[in-house]
Amino acid sequence: MSGYLTTHVLDTARGCPAAGLQVTLYRLKGEAREKLAVMRTNSDGRTDQPILPAEGFEVGTYELLFEAGEYLRESGQGGPEPLFLDQVPIRFGISDAQAHYHVPLLLSAFGMSTYRGS
Repeated sequence: MSGYLTTHVLDTARGCPAAGLQVTLYRLKGEAREKLAVMRTNSDGRTDQPILPAEGFEVGTYELLFEAGEYLRESGQGGPEPLFLDQVPIRFGISDAQAHYHVPLLLSAFGMSTYRGS
């Protein structure tokens, strides 16, 4: 079985999934940054399929870039410009090519957190 990567975004200020938020996945190799996928979250705050499926899954360093500012503005939570949180990058490593990695984002206009989920 090969591993895969999923993500999930929750709007902690409103207590609901963050629907329609754009997420971009990059693979990092040294100073190089390779774009692998661009997706939007669905009504459950998840992408419709793994953001990195088994076919492209490999050990390495990755970055998920969440377009939080776009989402916050559209949901009426933007506030004055420039926003405190606009683009939220999460850089992480995948060390087990057979595992499921889940990287969720808990988001509000003035804070965020993440963890390795299941």
